[in-house]
Amino acid sequence: MKKQTQARSRVLLLQIALVLTLLAPVARARYTDRQPPVAKKAQHVTQIHGYTLKDDYFWLRDKKNPEVIKYLEDENAYTDEVMKPTKELQESLYKEMLGHIKQTDLSVPARIGAYYYYSRTEEGKQYPYQCRKKGGMDGKEEILLDLNKMAEGNTFLSLGAFDVSDDSNWLAYSTDTTGYRQYTLHVKNLLTGEVLGEKIERTGAIVWANDNKTIFYTTEDAVSKRSDKFWRHVVGSDKNDLLYEEKDELFDVGAGRSLDRKMIFLASEAKTSREYRYLRADNPTGELKVVLPRENGHEYGVEYYNGLFYILTNKNAKNSRVVTAPVDDPSEKKWKPFIAHNPNIKIDRLTFFANHAVVSEKEGGLNYLRVIDMRNKQSHRIATDEPDYALFLSQNPEFNTDTVRFSYQSMVTSNSVYDYNMNTHKRTLLKQQEVLGGYDAKNYEARRIWSVSRDGVKVPISLVYKKGVKLDGSAPMLLYAYGSYGASMAPTFSITRLSLLDRGVIYALAYIRGGGELGEEWREQGRMMKKMNTFNDFIDCADYLVKNKYTSSDHLVINGGSAGGLLMGAVVNMRPDLFKAVIAQVPFVDVMNTMLDASLPLTTSEYIEWGNPNEKPAFDYMIKYSPYDNVKPQKYPAMLVHVSLNDSQVPYWEGTKFVAKLRATKTDKNTLLLRTNMGAGHGGASGRYDALRETASHMRLCSGRWA
Repeated sequence: MKKQTQARSRVLLLQIALVLTLLAPVARARYTDRQPPVAKKAQHVTQIHGYTLKDDYFWLRDKKNPEVIKYLEDENAYTDEVMKPTKELQESLYKEMLGHIKQTDLSVPARIGAYYYYSRTEEGKQYPYQCRKKGGMDGKEEILLDLNKMAEGNTFLSLGAFDVSDDSNWLAYSTDTTGYRQYTLHVKNLLTGEVLGEKIERTGAIVWANDNKTIFYTTEDAVSKRSDKFWRHVVGSDKNDLLYEEKDELFDVGAGRSLDRKMIFLASEAKTSREYRYLRADNPTGELKVVLPRENGHEYGVEYYNGLFYILTNKNAKNSRVVTAPVDDPSEKKWKPFIAHNPNIKIDRLTFFANHAVVSEKEGGLNYLRVIDMRNKQSHRIATDEPDYALFLSQNPEFNTDTVRFSYQSMVTSNSVYDYNMNTHKRTLLKQQEVLGGYDAKNYEARRIWSVSRDGVKVPISLVYKKGVKLDGSAPMLLYAYGSYGASMAPTFSITRLSLLDRGVIYALAYIRGGGELGEEWREQGRMMKKMNTFNDFIDCADYLVKNKYTSSDHLVINGGSAGGLLMGAVVNMRPDLFKAVIAQVPFVDVMNTMLDASLPLTTSEYIEWGNPNEKPAFDYMIKYSPYDNVKPQKYPAMLVHVSLNDSQVPYWEGTKFVAKLRATKTDKNTLLLRTNMGAGHGGASGRYDALRETASHMRLCSGRWA
């Protein structure tokens, strides 16, 4: 539901700034005489805590109702009619974006045992091939999965898990063919090519035991979609053993295996509490044991290395510290310090190799990778080249190696994959994303600036634009933000964003509170009863950008998706005068109705992100910002709201109801469009060409200087 919108979907929406920025109040009359659909009203009343919530559009929740489907189709037809005059521009933009992409390409191969695994794409094909070669890349190719063939007969296909057994003979994988993020587990014999008959529904994580025949997996509840069960299954059998069921509705379960393949971990995770269980991977019929019992507010993670547990804990350490503990008794009294707490550095992750540990850190809003030599405990950070960048661990499936693989990029430097020798500190560039069509990073400028919020807190903003753009308030800008779950945004590169930059658009990314970019305190200051900080930060960032003449309100488009769509809905109610246009992708805008309905996917586990409105103090606070409940008679900017019919994260009806209420309430004639993807889920179209075409389609309202 309110989970972080996938990066790919966010990239698609970067282009939509071109759709709405130049829309004037007369846009509807200019492009079409057709009137927008008007949803009927059928009042639904909820009485709670002395409040009366009136919902005229509650009926739109029933997608089995033909009247609902017709309304969505009418909205799509209206959007198409408004966009019709810019078909030529749509095609031009599509070709332009496609011209930057290397359509036939190969990922960087990753060695697992005797094989090198990779994916590749072919020009004209929507989906990649999952492949491997034995002994090196000069070997004979095996196509493990042809996703193009698998997608035949479906409008959507997503590959979830992809895990090969240690003996390289079996592949466990999962697929979703609706966009509802409901995955089915399959097992393929890689020696014969046979896909076994077993199909296990609603699966999440998949982990192999060391015997090459036992699979552990998680499943989700059919109604709430909460991952709540952990199972054991022997390949070829029809038996599934339930090993653990998570009863607490605030917790979801996930599973994984240590990189040395010795330990299987089962995690129970809530928003502010975690509990881990473990099982030795060479004893698949053994008993699950608890590492540390759950405690309110205790968030911890566990790694296994050289006979010890390494526990990443926030106990007495808001930004986390690392301690070691013996496996037979990992209780707090047995802890020994490994990495001390530093209030200025957030420890996100710890990854162990045979002789080294790599620590993923955040400091000052930037990512760092610290390498620790486990033989002498000496450490160093991997050097970075630019003042504003994105740095992440890449695929590292092998334990016995002195090389760590990472990806590096910035808003002007395309994604670059490196191997880094942890002994010699030498880095080797394996592949840099090719940008066709004559791209030259020297023609663009990226920088980081700091806004000051109304309470004096400094908020970082990343900017990128083409050199020569005047910073006198005349430049159009797309401002993006998220600001929830402690999720961290990063200044990544985007090929499709070039279609904005080359037309003089400035792209800005605001790291507002509620995200995790500046550590745990940053997250805490933008959640629960402090959520208003998230919205205030965004408004103050926009004000700062206008006052300092990076753009003007007449040229400012804002964009957010999922929980970032909540952000869009809240700020447009609070300061509609500040923005020219708004793009809300799968927006979580019907906060009160959704969070009062425990039968909806993910609602209960979100109580400790937003609050439980069944409790009056939380209700009193949440009702102040819930976008749907705060629509009022006032002028709004032009808006495009994009939803997906099969969305399990944020139901289609949230954005649909928001648009219906806006149409009936707002006092302006600015364009308001609703686009429903009738065959996809939270992330939009699954095929790469379909996704690109979707982008170009959203851009068809461009006119004026950008045409």
